[in-house]
Amino acid sequence: MKTKQEQLDQLCINTIRFLAADAVQKANSGHPGLPMGAATMAYVLWSRHLRHAPSNPQWADRDRFILSAGHGSMLLYGLLHLTGYGLPLSELQSFRQWGSKTPGHPEGQITPGVEITTGPLGQGISHAVGMALAEAHLAARYNRAEHPIVNHYTYVIASDGDLMEGVASEACSLAGHLGLGKLIVLFDDNRISLAGATSLAFTEDVAGRFQSYGWHVDRVDGGNDLDAIDAAIKAAREEPSRPSIILVRTILGYGAPNKQNTFKVHGSPLGPAELEAAKKNLGWPIEPDFFVPEDVLKQFRQAVARGQTWEVEWEKSFERYAKTYPELAAEFKRRMAGDLPEGWDEDLPAFPRDDKGLATRKASEVVLQTLAARLPDLMGGSADLNPSTFTWLKGFGDFQSSDNTPEDRQGAVGQEWNYGGRNVHFGVREHAMGAMAGGMALHGGFIPYTATFLVFSDYMRPPMRLAALTGVPVIYVFTHDSIGLGEDGPTHQPIEHLMNLRAIPNLTVIRPADASETTEAWRAALLRTNGPTALIFSRQGLPILDRSKFPPAKGLQRGAYILWQSRDGIPDVIIIATGSEVHIALDAAKKLASECIKTRVVSMPSWELFDQQPANYREKVLPSEVRARVAVEAGIKLGWEHYVGTGGAVVGMESFGASAPAEVLYEKFGITADAVVALAKELLD
Repeated sequence: MKTKQEQLDQLCINTIRFLAADAVQKANSGHPGLPMGAATMAYVLWSRHLRHAPSNPQWADRDRFILSAGHGSMLLYGLLHLTGYGLPLSELQSFRQWGSKTPGHPEGQITPGVEITTGPLGQGISHAVGMALAEAHLAARYNRAEHPIVNHYTYVIASDGDLMEGVASEACSLAGHLGLGKLIVLFDDNRISLAGATSLAFTEDVAGRFQSYGWHVDRVDGGNDLDAIDAAIKAAREEPSRPSIILVRTILGYGAPNKQNTFKVHGSPLGPAELEAAKKNLGWPIEPDFFVPEDVLKQFRQAVARGQTWEVEWEKSFERYAKTYPELAAEFKRRMAGDLPEGWDEDLPAFPRDDKGLATRKASEVVLQTLAARLPDLMGGSADLNPSTFTWLKGFGDFQSSDNTPEDRQGAVGQEWNYGGRNVHFGVREHAMGAMAGGMALHGGFIPYTATFLVFSDYMRPPMRLAALTGVPVIYVFTHDSIGLGEDGPTHQPIEHLMNLRAIPNLTVIRPADASETTEAWRAALLRTNGPTALIFSRQGLPILDRSKFPPAKGLQRGAYILWQSRDGIPDVIIIATGSEVHIALDAAKKLASECIKTRVVSMPSWELFDQQPANYREKVLPSEVRARVAVEAGIKLGWEHYVGTGGAVVGMESFGASAPAEVLYEKFGITADAVVALAKELLD
């Protein structure tokens, strides 16, 4: 005989199940299987372990919950509604409809209580690693023995699809290496995917795999066993030096008598007959739809009062902390608010004229070191490329084990960790690096950056797209930006990559022409708070322009500016260039000017910033009456017609590169001042 609490627990779980099933049925679209199968473990987590504040979804020390299996979004929406997140029942009834706060997959910028936009499998669990890293670093920097102001967990519900995606392997491998003990993953081990049984393609030993990563691994054979799930989560919380994964054996679509445990219930509505049969099977009222028993709502809404109590207790603790450590407290509050400190950009490096020049990746290094000293929130690393990308924060330590060898780290407990370090060794894991940086930004308190070669931006594209979609301010540093990297050849020479990045909405791409523009590029990236920025730097040295003779590099802030003109007035021809090709444009312009052709050179480091400018400014830089325009960039030509128009031309690449010294490649591929001059004359004929 079940106790009253056990009966109420079961009623709560079935409420979660049928809110999901009803919403999917009403929308005639969605995934009922996961919410119905995973409802028990979600309920145990949310009712017994998750420290959160529904009345303040942004409470700094809340536990983070990530539904990595974002296709099961109605599981999360049901929990948010029931626990009082300001998501009314009407929003659940509008699931997947225009303008609702319940889109098909969770979107962090739309729904209160959703921490991370998920749906592309593997991204949620990988972003969660970044969140756990963020918690560990903030705790190391700000906590004191008597004042643990940062002390929360990152919980994930992940599916078999999440674990199949390569990015999860990358991120979870690194999480084990780093010993992120406050990361706890509940694996919805239902053994069914969209196309059939997972045995069609996924027969690996998941437990053994995660043990080899250095994780604590546990199993719960009964997915509806509340106490067993509860005990497993408690055991995971007692593993401070290892992340945990709990393999929970669930039944997809639990309760649907004819479809449960089959792929038919994964991504399609149950259908009226099967939904009715499921309700009868679990003793649930057939009508009304979206039924929430009064005692169930009362049980769930206790989360509001609990959250308010936790938050008030934390605020009092923080007040005591602030009295003892006022500077640290002020810094913590500033960081969590996402504000920059006063004077952060004063006296950033200025670079004098240098005809021999400096690679913009090297200029970036100089700027980055200055910024690092002023911005403790600036934290990141590269994909094992620090000697090439120059993105190491000197003197700020590694986020790493302090004194153990790699062999000692695996599965070790009770080690000394240096989580206060700000340099992250991501290893050769671009995809995980991008996702973890997104997780750090979403956690709050960080300006995360990543670094790799531009050609490898392909490996990072999914998390970059998510960052742009959700408006997350991550800074992506890409070096070795063109055929100018030389002898490494076409495998490492980016051709289509600039245009690929420019094609992502809300991603700002900046390719500076010299060291001075590089300083301004970093300034622009740090001032941008509503989306990510990609900084594109050269491997080869570029001349540093004499800014006493050329306009100030702050023109970069407007995306494009008039860098040089042979004579006043409306020009005969305009040459537009970015990055290293700006210097080719200047050489060409001077040759044209020597033939009495009035020529203007426009440095256009950022299309996105330029397109945001008022129409009168854009007209001033690129007068519509001047149809003779030549764009020059060492990448594909596609897209430049936006600026050169039908009457213009482009000097660029039409093939992959080759292995040879940079100067030879520019000559052989025709990206030269003479080529620009010839095209300009053709346009003027």
